[in-house]
Amino acid sequence: MNQFQTRSDATGHPSELACPGWWLPSSQLSSHGNSLSEALRQVTRPLYLVKAGEAIWAKTDGSALFGQERPDGGLPIMGQALPCLPEKLGDAQFCRDLGIHYPYIGGSMAKGISSAAMAEELGRAGMFGFFGAAGLPFAEVEATADRLGKVDIPYGFNLIHSPHEPDLEDALSRLYIDKGIRVIEASAFLALTLPLVRYRVHGIHRAADGTIVTPNRIIAKVSREELAARFFSPPPEKHLRSLIAAGEITGAQAELAAQIPMAQDITAEADSGGHTDNRPAIALFPTILSLAAKHQANYSGIRLRVGLGGGISTPAAAAAAFAMGAAYIVTGSVNQACVESGTCEEVRKMLAETRQADVTMAPAADMFEMGVTVQVLKRGTMFPMRAARLYEIYRAYGSMDEIPAAEKEKLEQTLFRNKLENIWQDTRAYFQQRDPSQVERADRDPKHRMALVFRWYLGQGAHWARDGEPTRKMDYQVWCGPAMGAFNEWTAGSFLEQHSRRTVVSAALNILFGAAVQTRAAMLSCQGIRLTPEELQIQPLETAKIKEYLR
Repeated sequence: MNQFQTRSDATGHPSELACPGWWLPSSQLSSHGNSLSEALRQVTRPLYLVKAGEAIWAKTDGSALFGQERPDGGLPIMGQALPCLPEKLGDAQFCRDLGIHYPYIGGSMAKGISSAAMAEELGRAGMFGFFGAAGLPFAEVEATADRLGKVDIPYGFNLIHSPHEPDLEDALSRLYIDKGIRVIEASAFLALTLPLVRYRVHGIHRAADGTIVTPNRIIAKVSREELAARFFSPPPEKHLRSLIAAGEITGAQAELAAQIPMAQDITAEADSGGHTDNRPAIALFPTILSLAAKHQANYSGIRLRVGLGGGISTPAAAAAAFAMGAAYIVTGSVNQACVESGTCEEVRKMLAETRQADVTMAPAADMFEMGVTVQVLKRGTMFPMRAARLYEIYRAYGSMDEIPAAEKEKLEQTLFRNKLENIWQDTRAYFQQRDPSQVERADRDPKHRMALVFRWYLGQGAHWARDGEPTRKMDYQVWCGPAMGAFNEWTAGSFLEQHSRRTVVSAALNILFGAAVQTRAAMLSCQGIRLTPEELQIQPLETAKIKEYLR
C-alpha cells in the first residue's frame, strides 16, 4: 500500500462513504499505480487517489464520474488534484500585457548585476527580465538599451529613485522614452517624481474605441502602504502642470492622465536583498492587495494587480505567493548566483555557500546621509561592519578634519588605503563629470564633503564585488536576502548545488514547476490527504525533464 493517508472511518481505514466519485480505468487495472510523488509531477494530468481492495493507488489516466451511482467496474476516488500548469499560476492578462508565457520576473539588481544577458535569457524562455541600470554610467545604460533594442524579446529597465542625483534620474527617464523602452521597474522611490510621471504619461492618447492607451508601463516595487497608494493613484496634478508648462504634454493628455494609475502593477517587496524594509511577505502582500481592491473602483477598464518579490527562491515560497493571489512573482538574490549575472565568479561561489542567517543590513551608498540601509552578505566580507562604522563617524563629526587622528589613520590604512584628501580629489573629479552640483555643495559644506568620501567606499565595495577585485574581497558589498540561503538548502544534493550549473532559466523553471506540484499537493491536503515529507519534497530537475512533464 502506498505511504500516504486519506480520511478514515472509525476503524482507521479510508472511508468509501466520503469519496467524491468513481474512477474507471482506460484499460484493465494494472497491478500497481504511480507513486504519489511521480503522479504529482505529471502536472498536465488530473490525479486520482483510487482505492482498490485495501490499497490506494495514484492514477493519472482513466476517467472519473461524480455525483452518480457507482458504475460497473468503478473504483472509489479518495482524493483528486486538478491539472496545474506553471503558466496558469498567476494572472493570465498580466502575461498577455507583457508578452510573456510565465508569470515570472527577474527583478533588477543595480550596477548591471541583473545583466542584459539575463534579460535576454529570461525573455527567450517566456519570462521577463529587468536590466539593472542603477549606479551605472549613463553611457553604459544607453549602450545596453541599444543592444536590447535589437532583440525581439520582452524586457525592461530599472529606474531607481535618486534624491541626491535628480539630474541623472531625469536623464534616464528621457533616455527610456527616446529608446522606446516600454516597461520600467521603479524601485526605492520615496515619492512620485517628475521624471517618473513624464515617462508614464508620454504618448498617452485615446484609441478609436474610446479606451485610454498608455504606451509606457511602470511596475513599481514598494514595501509601504502609503507609497503603494500613490502608485495606484493618478499622476500628481503638480507634475502634470509642470509637463504642460514645459510643452511635453498637452492639456488634453493631462486630462487623460488624471484617469489612469501611475502603476497598474505593483510588486509588494518583502524581505529582499539591497534596498528593503525587511517586511514579512505574509503580512505585506495581503495589505497591498487590499489597497488594490480599494483603488480599483476609481478606474474603468484597468485592472490593478499585485505581484510579490522578496524571499522567493523555492517552490514552496512561489506556491505560497500564488496561493495568496499574486499576479506574478519576482526573484532577485537567486539570479545573482546564476552564470548570466553581471557579478564575478568569486561572488557566485560566496552566494552558493550562503545560509539564511548570513545576511545583515548596512548603510546604502545612494542614500547614505539619510540613514537608509541595504541588505547585504556578511559571510566572507567585513563590508557591513566597516560601512556601519563610517556612518557612526559621519553622525559624530562635522567634517573630516574633526575626526580624531588615530581614527582617521585607521580609516586610511584599512578601508581607503589612501589619504582621505586624495580620495576626495578623486571623488571631486568624478562628480564634476556626473553631477557638478554635488561638488558645489561639498565646497560649501564640509560635512557633505565627508559624506561623499564615505560614499566612495560604499560605492566601490559594490564595484569590487562585481568586478572580482582580489585585493578587496574583505570589502565586497554583495546585495543579498535570506532567499539565497533558502535556495541553497533546497538545491543541496542536486545539479543546481553547483554554482557553475545555475542558469536563470533552470532556476526559474524549477521554481515554477515546483510551485505547480506544491499547489497540487495542497489540493490533496484540503481533502484530508496527509502527505509525507518525502512526498512533499520537490528536488530540482534538469530543464529537459521539466519540459517532458509539461508536454
